[in-house]
Amino acid sequence: MEKSGIKALQLNMPVNGNDFVVHAAIVWDEQELILVDTGIPGQVDVIREAMAKEGFNLADLTKIIITHQDRDHIGSLPELVELFEGRVEVLAHEVGVPYIAGEIPLLKSKTLVPPVKVDTVLNDGEQLSVAGGLQVIYTPGHSPDHIALYHIPSKTLVTGDSVTSNEGVLMPPAANFTPDWATAIESVKKFQKLNIATVITYHGGVCTENLQERLAAIVK
Repeated sequence: MEKSGIKALQLNMPVNGNDFVVHAAIVWDEQELILVDTGIPGQVDVIREAMAKEGFNLADLTKIIITHQDRDHIGSLPELVELFEGRVEVLAHEVGVPYIAGEIPLLKSKTLVPPVKVDTVLNDGEQLSVAGGLQVIYTPGHSPDHIALYHIPSKTLVTGDSVTSNEGVLMPPAANFTPDWATAIESVKKFQKLNIATVITYHGGVCTENLQERLAAIVK
């Protein structure tokens, strides 16, 4: 395995008798193992098994980055933080902090979540010195706290829910779950300035073909 990199982490989670499949991401180097998003509640074992399948040990996790407050992204965060007894660092955008902390209800589900302290606030344009460089891109619209991540060495974009995909084709964000559509499209325009070789969408998975062409079609 390479000493550093990024890859999609497919989580197959049973919901009401059906498989609910999402694509988190893992970023690693010789010092750090980072999980991006945590699925729905109760999925620690699913995450552990998915990481093992990719050659990683959950016990080596050092950080968790949350792209935004939706329940299918922060669901297993409280359990993971409890499992590590404070030894894992939680990172998120400033706007998401009170939601993740359980101080105010999540915007879409209107529920309070078990409180988790965000250790590090992420800002637009910030570059994390992990795995050769991981850039934070503030992408509100789908939610007011939404961020995407761009892994500079591999030209890989982790989009969260700012866009989706279907069978390898980049698609717009889910309209029925994106309350501020105009802002969401403005956020997608930020991706057009990047040199992207691979996209990891939370809903849909990995895309490598016609990326800029699809982004141009989405923002039209």
